[in-house]
Amino acid sequence: MIDLKLLRENPDVVRASQRARGEDPALVDALLAADEARRAAVSAADNLRAEQKAASRSVGKASPDERPALLERAKELAEQVKAAEARQAEAEQALTEAHMAISNIVIDGVPPGGEDDFVVLDTVGEPTPIDNPRDHLELGESLGLIDVERGAKVSGSRFYFLTGAGALLQLGLLQLAMRVATQNGFTPMIPPVLVRPQIMSGTGFLGAHAAEVYRIESDDLYLVGTSEVPLAGYHADEILDLSNGPLRYAGWSSCFRREAGSYGKDTRGIIRVHQFDKVEAFVYCRPEEAEAEHDRLLAWQKKMLAHIEVPYRVIDVAAGDLGASAARKYDCEAWLPSQQAYRELTSTSNCTTFQARRLATRYRDENGRPQIAATLNGTLATTRWLVAILENHQRPDGSVRVPEALRPYVGVEVLEP
Repeated sequence: MIDLKLLRENPDVVRASQRARGEDPALVDALLAADEARRAAVSAADNLRAEQKAASRSVGKASPDERPALLERAKELAEQVKAAEARQAEAEQALTEAHMAISNIVIDGVPPGGEDDFVVLDTVGEPTPIDNPRDHLELGESLGLIDVERGAKVSGSRFYFLTGAGALLQLGLLQLAMRVATQNGFTPMIPPVLVRPQIMSGTGFLGAHAAEVYRIESDDLYLVGTSEVPLAGYHADEILDLSNGPLRYAGWSSCFRREAGSYGKDTRGIIRVHQFDKVEAFVYCRPEEAEAEHDRLLAWQKKMLAHIEVPYRVIDVAAGDLGASAARKYDCEAWLPSQQAYRELTSTSNCTTFQARRLATRYRDENGRPQIAATLNGTLATTRWLVAILENHQRPDGSVRVPEALRPYVGVEVLEP
């Protein structure tokens, strides 16, 4: 959730953020009205409770002749308090709904516009010219790494098996990500992949993108699309000790996405699938540290991409393409020879205090007062990286060179057909 104090003091900032995202600025006025109505309802209920207490005290001091009238008045006030508390509860519910409808406030400097309005911040490496490049699926099938036919037979479309060296390649990639993370002060985590509704909602995934999430209705649990979700919930309703700096976690999990609305897009291979594995970095810090921590996350992602030796670019994602929780997001997009285009491999988001406010995650400031923490997240490795590895390291005879950093995990320097 956004900060209500900022909303009250400078609603134009929130309206400008909504417009930059392509979202309705009228939601800001609805939230202001709900906030005012809730405060009025609280004040009315408090005044009636005070009057009721005073009336109750007067009954004890009253003479026998005065007492019946005072008792009747106390009864009337009790009914009024009950009604006022009901109105307060309704006003608080309306405020919560209006509050949850507003996305995070974008950071100054984020490009306005939609999916195609990103700004390229950096380009690393030059694509190697490849005559008639094979795509990752053709390579993966010929090398015995990927089996989508049997994946579809067992589970349906957009499922797959990673087989033989394909499985070793993914496991090695994820272990390498964990090693990089732990060497840089992250605590490794293997979190649950089923979470309660309040955790999924708290991270901002039950808004506009709720259709992407798998739900287990019989248990009222959700399958996570990223370990960001359970890691964000890990410290829900807690006060953190950030006196020694940010808390950093690296979560290794399977991830599940329905890919609703993406029919016809990237249906070939393993670019856009329903299940994949990922190592996700997650950080809790003080709000004033978040921008620097975002830069650090991007630097760790670039270190991982250097290990797999693929050309890529870094983009500053436009406001209209941000998720509800993100105030700024950087993507790293690798070059895919088969598509002659850059495609996303990593993203890292600064969520400022948006998620922590929803999940009641706080820290104590230098005066000992609880304050809302900031949260950030970023991909350190995922199944999709195999696409870029196979395509960029393919050779004319159909073999694929294994990046040096992954050879200890795979056991060979070259994958042969």
